[in-house]
Amino acid sequence: MTLPMSGDPGLAAFGSSLMAITLAELGDKTFFMALILSVRHPPRWVFVGAFAALGLVTLLSLGMGLGLREWLPQPVVPWLAAALFLGFGAKLLVEAAGLPADAAREEAHEAEVAIDAAESHGVVRGAGAVIWEAFVLVFLAELGDRTQFATIFLAAAPAFSFAGLLAGTLLGHALVTGLAVGAGQWIGGRISERVLYRLSGGLFVAFGVVAIRQAIG
Repeated sequence: MTLPMSGDPGLAAFGSSLMAITLAELGDKTFFMALILSVRHPPRWVFVGAFAALGLVTLLSLGMGLGLREWLPQPVVPWLAAALFLGFGAKLLVEAAGLPADAAREEAHEAEVAIDAAESHGVVRGAGAVIWEAFVLVFLAELGDRTQFATIFLAAAPAFSFAGLLAGTLLGHALVTGLAVGAGQWIGGRISERVLYRLSGGLFVAFGVVAIRQAIG
């Protein structure tokens, strides 16, 4: 099997980030926020607000990862990227073992509680208000979650180009957010957080192995 992080840096970055972000976002709290909001409000407005928030967090995260790449001594960067990939992958695999069977339901409940709190002062009406609500809720939920860390670690890898990472990450967010607002109710009940964590963890461990090979070579 050839991982997408091998070969052309742009295509490698695009394929790797698209896979990583799609797996990380499915079943995430932000996924369920977009799903619940799209039931209460016009889905197109929810999509605009949620995707804008995810895009902003993506830019911030890519900037942090590129900062690590630029500030540290160049011989250290490939090994740091490998360590981050392996550590993050191992963390996800360990967490997967301890996740309850209804972990996705818990994520959905937390998302609904946050939305109820935001809307407790009155009904949200109008395109601008819905877009702003989706933006703020998704932006705050995205900070510090596994998707943001995945983006930072991908950006820290010298084998990946910024343009490829940006395109792949944004496309992954667009696909998952589109699914959430369009078919979220059908998908949400069929998501296994444990399986998604295992797939994400295995993917990052594989990234780490390839990164070590590139660092040695």
